[in-house]
Formats: sequence, C-alpha cells, structure tokens
Amino acid sequence: MPLQRRLPKRGFINPFRVEYEVVNLADLNRFDAGTEVTPMLLKAERLVRRNRPIKILGDGEIDRALVVKAQAFSKSAVAKIEAAQGRAEVI
Repeated sequence: MPLQRRLPKRGFINPFRVEYEVVNLADLNRFDAGTEVTPMLLKAERLVRRNRPIKILGDGEIDRALVVKAQAFSKSAVAKIEAAQGRAEVI
C-alpha cells in the first residue's frame, strides 16, 4: 500500500486564527457607572485568565454607562453599551 494511504489524515489548522478571551455584557455589571474597563482591570477582576486578546459579546444586559476598551466587540455589544450611554473603544 502506498505511503500516502498508510498515514492517517489530519485536518487543517489555521496558524493565523486569532483566539479571543470572551467577556459577556452581563459580567460588566459589577463595575460602577463611569468606570473605564480595560484589559488589565478585567484580568484583576479575574474575568479573563489567559493573555489573549479580549472580545466583548452582547449576551445579557448592561444598565450602567461604562467606557469599555477591548480588542474586539460584537455588533450587539456595541449597540447595548451605547444604549446605556457608554462608549466602546477598540484598542
């Protein structure tokens, strides 16, 4: 049997894929209104564990005006943050 048929098949792994640490909007309600939420603050509060880029997802509701700084946001997260009179800034 030829070598290419004897070896097991493996899937493709994209080496350029960006893996994010995700934080939901419901988790941001623990901060006071007017707080600037940065990746360092999220790590200090143990909302993120690894040293990866952070993405804010729109799961849950937010009722405070926060300034959130992260590497990526979902569209629903930006809409909910701005509806609560806050700001979403991409780092």
